[in-house]
Formats: sequence, structure tokens, C-alpha cells
Amino acid sequence: MTRYRIAAIPGDGIGKEVIAAGLRVLGALAARDGGFALDVTEFDWGSDRYKREGALMPEGGAELLRPFDAIFFGAVGAPDVPDHLTLWGLRLSICQPLDQYANVRPTRILPGIRSPLQGVGAGDLDWVIVRENSEGEYAGQGGRSHRGQPHEIATEVSIFTRAGVERIMRHAFALARSRPRKLLTVVTKSNAQRHGMVLWDEIAAEVARDFPDVTWDRMLVDAMTVRMTMTPGSLDTIVATNLHADILSDLAAALAGSIGIAPTANLNPEGRAPSMFEPIHGSAFDITGKGIANPVATFWSAAMMIEHLGEPAAAARLMAAVEAVTADAALHTPDLGGTATTDQVTEAVIGAIRARNQ
Repeated sequence: MTRYRIAAIPGDGIGKEVIAAGLRVLGALAARDGGFALDVTEFDWGSDRYKREGALMPEGGAELLRPFDAIFFGAVGAPDVPDHLTLWGLRLSICQPLDQYANVRPTRILPGIRSPLQGVGAGDLDWVIVRENSEGEYAGQGGRSHRGQPHEIATEVSIFTRAGVERIMRHAFALARSRPRKLLTVVTKSNAQRHGMVLWDEIAAEVARDFPDVTWDRMLVDAMTVRMTMTPGSLDTIVATNLHADILSDLAAALAGSIGIAPTANLNPEGRAPSMFEPIHGSAFDITGKGIANPVATFWSAAMMIEHLGEPAAAARLMAAVEAVTADAALHTPDLGGTATTDQVTEAVIGAIRARNQ
């Protein structure tokens, strides 16, 4: 039996609830499959630790994660801790040292879930958004000076390196090649950002020459929001900068029915460090403790993790179970217009896993 070491970081808010649900589902999946097991180590990193000890994670915490096969992450953020401290103190302090440079966010309309777009159903919206996850607008370059003075200054510098842009473009083109439509849209804003984004465009064109079987086009980010809404069927694989893809993937989740169903993989594609899998929703303190958080995004993220670890049959079994449950409106949580609880959805998915013989 293959054993995988999983680092579980529930984090804050509903992250604790959905990771607990996800671990229950993964346990049922491993038992049903019989060919692998998960050795889970849980880390109490997050805002509660920050309030106790002054840091969301220990110094050098990313190195503590390096021996693991994968990281299963919930959410970070608390109403009484500034957002820039929580994001940089935990999530980005994992992604950047472990060089998880490819953030991959699949989006499609699952069975039983309705898109807010009129006439758009399952099969009409099936995208994968590839987000550059190591530099760009979230590189952390910049600073503040003359604090509190009328002439106070703050700078936030976007960083685009040839190495960083080329590797995310190659990942996106290769992913597009692997999908049936072999179609890629490169999102840009090079009409206004005439240095970094022009380099982005130029490298996209260079990399495209190595993928002659992939059809690709280029779209300004503001026009992209219109295209996603008005003609979703014209899109398939999408690559964008750190900031642009962060925004567009939230729009994509909403167009697919709810941010509560949207998964993420933060990949180190070469396998030199563990990759991290998480739902894209936040800590959602407005519903924390109510037992109504939608765990579907976490289950989908878990399926991506299991596939990444080399268990595609188990990943497919988990997604089939998730889709069997979303098809039943009685098992929709409030974000989908239903009344089901986190526990009810979790138990239904576990039941579907155990019931499936294929």
C-alpha cells in the first residue's frame, strides 16, 4: 500500500470546518480504494496562533512542510487581524518559498447547480484558469515612506521576469494541449501597462511557437470580464497574472453557481516541493460556526490533490460522488439556495463513495 504524507492546515473561520469535512471524505475514499493511505499531520497555524504568539506560523514554517507529499489548506483571515498580515503571514509564506508558481483553478457547472447566466448549463462553461503564483502584482516589492505626513508615499511594484513568465506560459500551453479543445486565452493589459505586460505578451507569442497544435488568442483583462459573461463557450484554458487571475477566477466561480464550489491547486509542477490544495473561498466569518459552509470546493480540491499524488481512479471516484450529491437539490447548502448543512453534504458524499463499485 502506498502511503502519502499530508500536511493539513485548516487555518481560520470555515477553513476549520471544511478541512475537517475533507479529511473525513478522504478517509472514506482511501478505505474504499484500498490501494493507498493518508498519514495526516495537522498544523494549528492561523490567526488564533497569531493572537497567541505574534506569528501565524513559526519562522521557517515552509521548510517544515517540505517533507510532505501535499498540503491541504483551508482558509486564512480574521476580522480582527489585518488582511495583509494574514495573507503574507501564512498563505504566501507557504506558496513562495515552496515555489508553487502555478495556481490552477478549474471551473465548470456541476450537475444540479444553476449558473446565473441565462441559458448556460453544464457543458457550456468548462474552463481552467492558470494563475501565475510567484511574482507579478503580488511579488511583495515596494514600500512606504513619510508615514503620517501629507506627502506620504506607498509603492507596490509588479515584477515580471522572463523566467517566471515563460514557465507559467509553458504550463498553460501544455495544459491547453492536454484538453480536448486545445484552446488558450492569454489575458493581458499591455495597452496600459507597457513594460511588464508587454514582456508577458511577447513571451506568450514565443512559447506559442512550440505548441503549434494549440489555438490561442489574447484578451485585455477588462474585455475578458465581458467575454466570460457574454460568450462563456468561447473560452477553455485561460492564463493570467497573479492579480488578474485572482479576480477573474472569483468571477468564474460566481458564473458557475457559487464560490463555495471552486477549488485551487498551488502547484510546484516539477515536484521539487509539495503542492498545496485549497478551496478559493475565504474564511467567511459571517457563517463560521453555523454548520452551513459548502464543502464541495474542498472536496474538489481534495480530488485534485489525490490525482496529483498519482491516484487518478480514486480522484475520479471522489468527483463522481461529489457530482452525484450536487445533482440533488436537497443537498444544496445556502450559498446554492438550499438548506443543507456541511455535515449532511459530507455524509452524502461519503455514502456515494462507499456505494460506487466502479
